[in-house]
Amino acid sequence: MSKKVYTKKGDGGHTSLIGGTRVKKNDIRIEAYGTLDELSAFLGLLRNSIGNNEDHAYLYNTQKFFFAIGAFLATDITKTTVNLSKDLLEKHILEMENKIDVMEHKMPDLNDFIVPGSSSSESISHICRTVCRRLERHLCVILENSDTEKLLLSYFNRLSDYLFVFGRFIVFSSKSK
Repeated sequence: MSKKVYTKKGDGGHTSLIGGTRVKKNDIRIEAYGTLDELSAFLGLLRNSIGNNEDHAYLYNTQKFFFAIGAFLATDITKTTVNLSKDLLEKHILEMENKIDVMEHKMPDLNDFIVPGSSSSESISHICRTVCRRLERHLCVILENSDTEKLLLSYFNRLSDYLFVFGRFIVFSSKSK
């Protein structure tokens, strides 16, 4: 018999971090990895809206990387050791910066505010960006109370920049065809 998906342990509004610590479901760490999960779901929607190309693969790999970040956020680091590679975070940040630079080099300078809605894909990219910004805000609160890897803030700040530019690039690319 397969294991049931429900345990009923969370019915009272509490859940467990990796390491066994019980916390309220509105604990900032739960908010953070819940927002990360939401961002991943929206990235999947974005990925499926743009077709199968290099950007599709990049977004998929980003979603896969989120599992390591989610595990880090879901762990009580006072009870369990979890490694979130500084080198890997730095590599991902540099890769995003390079992608942003390539897209920006192909587009004219931004002189106006962006009103999302030129296409579904562009709008989804901006939804991803706003969810990413919310995650950044949660991480800022966590950083006030723990030694969470500060590179996470840089990573998600850069990801929100990437999603902003990617939204612009989607519109630019559709107009230049």
